[in-house]
Amino acid sequence: MPNLRQIYLLDPQKLPPETIAVAFAKTSRSPESFNQIAAELSEEKSAQFHEKWVVGYGHSSVAEHAVLHIAVENVSRLAVETLESCRLASYTEKSTRYQKWNNDEFYTPVELENHPLKEIYDQTVRGLFDAYLAALPKVQQVVSRQIPPKAGESDDAWERRVRSEIVDACRFYLPAAALANVGVSMNARALEHSIQKMLSHPLAEVRQMGEQIKQVSQQNAPTLVKYAEPDQHFEQLQKDLTQIASHVPVLNESCDWCQLVDWDQNAEDRALAAALYRFNLIGYAQNLEYVTSLSPNQKQELAAQILSGLGRHDITLRELEYATYTFDLILDQGAYFEFKRHRMMTQTVQPLTTRLGYAVPRLLVEAGVEPEYRAAMQTAAETFEQLYSFNPNVAAYVVPNGYNRRVLFHMNLRSADHLINLRTAPNAHFSIRRAAQRIAEQIRGVTPILGQHLRCCSDETWQQIEQDFFTQV
Repeated sequence: MPNLRQIYLLDPQKLPPETIAVAFAKTSRSPESFNQIAAELSEEKSAQFHEKWVVGYGHSSVAEHAVLHIAVENVSRLAVETLESCRLASYTEKSTRYQKWNNDEFYTPVELENHPLKEIYDQTVRGLFDAYLAALPKVQQVVSRQIPPKAGESDDAWERRVRSEIVDACRFYLPAAALANVGVSMNARALEHSIQKMLSHPLAEVRQMGEQIKQVSQQNAPTLVKYAEPDQHFEQLQKDLTQIASHVPVLNESCDWCQLVDWDQNAEDRALAAALYRFNLIGYAQNLEYVTSLSPNQKQELAAQILSGLGRHDITLRELEYATYTFDLILDQGAYFEFKRHRMMTQTVQPLTTRLGYAVPRLLVEAGVEPEYRAAMQTAAETFEQLYSFNPNVAAYVVPNGYNRRVLFHMNLRSADHLINLRTAPNAHFSIRRAAQRIAEQIRGVTPILGQHLRCCSDETWQQIEQDFFTQV
């Protein structure tokens, strides 16, 4: 009798994650079907398997088949950064673009308990929320003039339609202490590493979050995460590098907010050669030699064959990953929170600070709240400095979204195309559109043959965005 193809789900409602992981792992040495293997397993047998092979022998890839879905509620957006630092996971969080915060939805760090700075902290954060709530109706009045309700449209329907226009400007007030909810889907191998990072974090909130995630994860993956402990080497490394980094002299730097600091001079030839390599039986060196011999027009024709005609949701060839770029970028914290979701790159972000200045959205000026906004930003900066003297990590909680953040990132052309395609769309926030357009401009400047095919979803320039949406960046 022929062996018929079978494709089916191992139901996570019927089988624990650790059992599913063992069922998949055993197929390497068992001729039985996955269902047969799973039927012979108990939770106890699954645990014994993981203790022996994952923990004892280090076959950690098995743990990748155990996937957990974790609901994390009422943690600060500062803590969310650590939670979302794992690249091999999926996250969905409360959006500052489509929801509004009340003035009590913020976290007060335990480090400030019984400390004289606690009152100043509370006053500053509550003041930011009060200013945020006061600005919302005033910005709404401006938006109602710019985007009036349609004939017969109810107030509620209109408000839903333009809500992002209103909160896109007002979110610049919100501090890193603002509470958020995050849905996390992650495999047990990545989760163990993430818990370890959280348990080694200098902030008590993050360590407590790590402990709670470990506890709830053990309900479904009791073996695979129970050995997650603080990483003493990493904790010491953080302290040592912080000390060493403080000795780097501060010189007069370029004020350019988006700098392409490094790229491969042969990026285009490498990517084009790799694309040909996939479809012939010739070594890479010969493919590269062939591409190098082509005229600029011939290279443009080849690039057009590979990249022209792509739809908005099409995926580019993986071989574009052979072209790489390194950027040093300064953008407001609200925009960084969107930028960090692009995890198929290497990102190194500096701590939150008020020392890099802040952006002023034009809508706040048009709504007549610029004095209040600047006063709130100034108060946040003064409180930040007081807290910084006590604890630099705690000081980050009071930094509003409007303040600038510096991030170094290294990405390939494929990831760049995805970022630019998504973040230049008209419905993207204007802060991230500005950054995406500037990144696209710089990539086109050094790799014009491939760069001309980057999928920008709008013809606007980053300069136009600055003029239309900001009075200060």
